Amino acid sequence: MSRHMHFHREIDQLKKMILDLGVLVEDRLRRACTILETKNEVEAQAIMNSDWEIDDTEIRVEEECLKILALHQPVARDLRLIVSIIKINSELERIADIAVNIAKRILTINKCKTADFVFVLDYQHMAAKVLEMVKTSLDSLVTEDAGLARKIFLMDDEVNRMRDAAYRTVIEEIGLRGNNAACLINIYLIARHLERIGDRAMNIAEEVIYLVEGEIVRSSEDPH
Repeated sequence: MSRHMHFHREIDQLKKMILDLGVLVEDRLRRACTILETKNEVEAQAIMNSDWEIDDTEIRVEEECLKILALHQPVARDLRLIVSIIKINSELERIADIAVNIAKRILTINKCKTADFVFVLDYQHMAAKVLEMVKTSLDSLVTEDAGLARKIFLMDDEVNRMRDAAYRTVIEEIGLRGNNAACLINIYLIARHLERIGDRAMNIAEEVIYLVEGEIVRSSEDPH
């Protein structure tokens, strides 16, 4: 097998590895979003205990990227692809970490809540939107579609608005039921976790645009 053919075979394998990681991360995130409804402690613990699998996969992807860079010294679009995968790899691992944080919040809320505590926020819509952002970002990577990647920026605006609404609701509830302040703060932190996942999806979209168009795109930072 020629060096050129071997290089492209390694690139194809690298693409498969990053997409496999994406599937794992989507699964963890979907499960974390489900326990926002069920409050299932066993499932929350299972999400936390399985984080090693994603960490190991992330390390393997990074090692493969570095090996290809060292052996083949790619240029132009091939170099952009590897740089993009290194960054997307990191973003996916962080999304999985945030999914674990959501699971931890559920466990904390279940422990600290009082008998009259009400989970004042329904995160179903926000969680669905964040899942859509992550899925769309990965779809844009698979199809190398910069136009699809740009749609994520508009989704992020909606997620930010939902986070702001969650903040206002929690502040109001703390004023009414201060004895549940700790639980209510943890409820708001779930909104922050979901919003951060949206930010990571947007970062992936930016890397896809860079891969396809060679243009470095950075969205304006959300000041909240």
